[in-house]
Amino acid sequence: METVDTVVIGAGVVGLACAHSLARAGREVVIVERETAFGTGISARNSEVIHAGLYYPPGSLKARLCVEGRRRLYAWCAEHGVSHARCGKLVVASTEAQLPALQAIAQRAHANGVRDLRLIEADELAALEPALAARGALLSPSTGIVDSHGLMLSLLGEAERHGAMLALGSPVLEGHAATDGIVLCTGGEAAAELRAKWVINAAGLDAPGLGRAIRAPAAAQAPQAHYARGVYFGYAGRAPFSRLIYPIPEPGGLGVHLTLDLGGQAKFGPDVEWIDAPDYTVDAARAARFASAIRRWWPALDAGRLQPGYAGVRPKIVGPGEADADFRIDGPAAHGTPGLVHLYGIESPGLTAALAIGEQVAAIVADGAR
Repeated sequence: METVDTVVIGAGVVGLACAHSLARAGREVVIVERETAFGTGISARNSEVIHAGLYYPPGSLKARLCVEGRRRLYAWCAEHGVSHARCGKLVVASTEAQLPALQAIAQRAHANGVRDLRLIEADELAALEPALAARGALLSPSTGIVDSHGLMLSLLGEAERHGAMLALGSPVLEGHAATDGIVLCTGGEAAAELRAKWVINAAGLDAPGLGRAIRAPAAAQAPQAHYARGVYFGYAGRAPFSRLIYPIPEPGGLGVHLTLDLGGQAKFGPDVEWIDAPDYTVDAARAARFASAIRRWWPALDAGRLQPGYAGVRPKIVGPGEADADFRIDGPAAHGTPGLVHLYGIESPGLTAALAIGEQVAAIVADGAR
């Protein structure tokens, strides 16, 4: 049986950020990934938005790590040459009745430390985005977009520069807590047993199931996994917007919004559909529902230009009708099992928060190693 210091399970953006922070702190790190390439799960199926931190309950991990992660992410992209753009976004009120919701979002954002929001009235809004139909909006200048694959490639490169190793095609099948660490059984062509002083479960959609598969007192606290699919539609041709456009949030997500890629091409989504198991099917018939939602703020939409894109699945730890859960970063202080950190429910703004999550995990490990 091979013994290593630290194993990070999952090579998405959060797992890679954890691996980088741990390796930079001097720990021996092995990243084990089920797939044959890094970053093919949640990290490859999102809107690539750098969130400012507007929506999350003050004091929550989502709020704190989003705001801190955004600061770290812009600095990282600048330092490592990762393509990104601080394009800004507008959260729009389509009707007079929605205007108070903008005030509520602004107040929450201010409590989270976001101090650059500005309320925009209809006249100014028409000058900023002439194609937009809205009664008012919040302008968030620090919202942006990022090349998520380029970000992950840079994180992996820096982690490897500090000695981390990546093992692809190595699914974790089960594990157990031992007196001298956590023992993991991995499958794949190079099936093996690994004993680690620390195991970081950053397995995304599979994190709750893996939390139960690692037999330890912590397993009793693993949440139930729930899955909310969101599909995206592309747009043939150029959309007449220079900023991201978001409606007022809806239960389970942020509503069908417009995001831009780094080439200026528009995409719309995601919507929210609760499903029983991960499924990345995109039903072209959903375009009619998308068009109806988009026309609330872009009446001139040419629905014929909507084209099925891709789907993502949010790793929810609460079900439909329940209030959104906060991130869970469960270390030994939370569950009582030495050497084990579980990351549960790391949905949006997980991409934005990834570097801050990595630093928090590294701090938990450093504290436990004393």
